[in-house]
This record gives sequence, structure tokens and C-alpha cells, in this order.
Amino acid sequence: MDCKIVWTHRSRQDLRDIASYIAKDNPDAALRLGDLIFERVDSLEKFPELGRIVPERNQPQIREIIVKKYRVIYRFRPNDKIVEILRVWHGARGEPEI
Repeated sequence: MDCKIVWTHRSRQDLRDIASYIAKDNPDAALRLGDLIFERVDSLEKFPELGRIVPERNQPQIREIIVKKYRVIYRFRPNDKIVEILRVWHGARGEPEI
């Protein structure tokens, strides 16, 4: 299944904040993490149900993939063939607002 990936404003801001924070100490690590997150998100184009259902939500359309210590939370809209990236969240920060 070929789905379109859509990043919400909030998820783009999450990723910018994470990269900026890491880049203060290690710009190369920030780039590597960003590349890895994009690579994993790109895999959702073909495999949109790859991620697990977010436990706090228990809704089949709200899913997440884990990239290192980060939760990439997304909504799969099968009728529209859209994967909507909702948040990129450090796992130690507790439950994100979705």
C-alpha cells in the first residue's frame, strides 16, 4: 500500500526542537538522528500498520514507531491512504498531548 506521509505543524516543531537540543552538544548526532527518524517514517509509506497501537489511546488508527528513545506517533487513515505524523516525543517525557 502506498500512503502519503503528512507531517503536522506540531510534529515538525517537535523534530526541530529535538535536533536543536542535541545539536548544542553534537551537531553530527542531531543530523544522524533526524535522518534515522525520516528513514523510519518513510517506511510507513509501504507499511502503515508497522507501528504498535499507542497504549495510552488504545485506538487502532493511532500508532507509534520507536526510534532510539523517541516515539513517533502517527494516525493512519486507510480510506485516504494517509499517514499523519502527530508527534515526535522523547519516551522519558511521559505521555504526549495528541
